[in-house]
Amino acid sequence: SVLLGNSGNLMDPDDPHTTSLFMDHPILTNRQLQTIQQLDTAQFKAVTLSLLYDIHSSNQAMEKALDRVFDQADKAIENGANIIVLSDRGVDQDHAAIPALLASSGLHHHLIANEIRTSIGIVLESGEPRDVHHFCTLIGYGVTAINPYLAYESLKDLCHRNLLEGLSFEEAQKQFISATVKGIMKVISKMGVSTMRSYHGSQTFEAVGLSSELINKYFTMTASRIEGIGLEELAQENRLRHE
Repeated sequence: SVLLGNSGNLMDPDDPHTTSLFMDHPILTNRQLQTIQQLDTAQFKAVTLSLLYDIHSSNQAMEKALDRVFDQADKAIENGANIIVLSDRGVDQDHAAIPALLASSGLHHHLIANEIRTSIGIVLESGEPRDVHHFCTLIGYGVTAINPYLAYESLKDLCHRNLLEGLSFEEAQKQFISATVKGIMKVISKMGVSTMRSYHGSQTFEAVGLSSELINKYFTMTASRIEGIGLEELAQENRLRHE
């Protein structure tokens, strides 16, 4: 299970400002995500931020887009938001998305640096995550809940073409989520971690081939022993993938 929202002060468990949504696991259906995105109450306020940027501009465009997302998050929090939804929906010929892990971890560490991380929940709406390792890295770098919408669209397509042996989309989606959650639990148990909440933000990973400058800003405190590429090279790779 995971808690989304203000996880509170460990030193003051009776703090009246501590309010979280309890979820059985971190994988959201489209309907569950929509419910979260529409929250606007005295206890919960969600805001959705786009991860898209103009792919045809300079190699610095992705860095500027990251800074924009962080600034928008700061302003939303100042206006009372306590759930930030990062979304890469809307990719087209001219717009690519910041890589989901880079954006999520970057925002996670930005909020830590501002000393407000425990007051904010981070949700990801992305077409990128599709296998267990993707979900594990996202949760390990601070994402509380994930909506893998393209995986669901792929299941719909398989059902439409009758390639799932008579399974309805609802059954296929349920099995996909169940297998994903079991896969995550298997990975974290091998690390000696017993609960999803303990694994959340634990960063039990080592980077291979990323520069210390990139690590320090967006994946802070991650081991990276051999140096490597920076944000500009990641932007170039992102453009090649998009093309």
